[in-house]
Amino acid sequence: MADRPKIVVALGGNAISRSDEAGNVGQQFVNSRVTAKSLADLVEQGNQLIITHGNGPQIGNFLLRNEAAADAIYPLPMEVAVAHVQGGMGFMIAQTLGNELRFRGRTDAVTAIVTTILVDHDDPSFHDPTKPIGRTLSEKEAEGYGRDEGWAIKEIQPGKFRRVVASPIPRKIIEIEMIRRGVDAGDILVVCGGGGIPVIQDPKGAMHGTRAVIDKDLASALIATDLDVDAMMILTNVDRVAINFGKPDQKELDRITLSEANGLMAEGQFPPGSMGPKIQGAIDFLEASNKPTARVVIGPLHKAVEAFAGKVGTTITKS
Repeated sequence: MADRPKIVVALGGNAISRSDEAGNVGQQFVNSRVTAKSLADLVEQGNQLIITHGNGPQIGNFLLRNEAAADAIYPLPMEVAVAHVQGGMGFMIAQTLGNELRFRGRTDAVTAIVTTILVDHDDPSFHDPTKPIGRTLSEKEAEGYGRDEGWAIKEIQPGKFRRVVASPIPRKIIEIEMIRRGVDAGDILVVCGGGGIPVIQDPKGAMHGTRAVIDKDLASALIATDLDVDAMMILTNVDRVAINFGKPDQKELDRITLSEANGLMAEGQFPPGSMGPKIQGAIDFLEASNKPTARVVIGPLHKAVEAFAGKVGTTITKS
């Protein structure tokens, strides 16, 4: 068991909620079952998975529920909302993957671990929040929330506003030793959901949740590094990474090196709000990995096996 290739698989938002759906729990379970089939295919090929996932649509809905119920029950702060959503989504992914593996005659243990991640209390993003969360607001609503709740608000389109929060760099996974024990035992784990619950540490050493959202691709790179895995997969809704995106000379990339990825990032090819964090996560993992054969694959969720084999998607290698 312990000698199986280890892969951190980072699931994009489309793994659970899709943009053309209402996003209710029934639909999330349906999508989770579809996702489980792709993940089970990777397991059946002899790989051990450490699964991470985003939570953008889900945390937005959770905060909307906060607003809608504000007159009836106390709202939950951001960090507790992230914990709730992480637990719920982890439950869905672990249950559906466990069921799919059992349908195939396997007995792999699959479980979710609610994960907290240490961030710096003086991370620059706390002074310049940019991560949009929640629903789109009118100008009047934005002014009200800014005044009454102290929200940071950003105009995303003329007359349309969103709440923005800090997105600090993940520094340390608090539960890493527990996760390592599970991995060493051969278990399949769902961890770092939504990038993990951000916490800061006070001078006495105590941990406290903080109102922020950690990018799940950067958190995935951190756990991939800590566990010294063989590969990292970022499964999303695109077939390949592209440069000059949306322009006449757009070009899809089949394979690039770490050096080339750094160069393209420096050129500004990958915007922060889309492909940027995925490429940065790939760079972070490959630069830290001690394995010369370490690689990152960015590809479509529904073709996970083909992407891992290099038939689709974009593969990033050290050299």
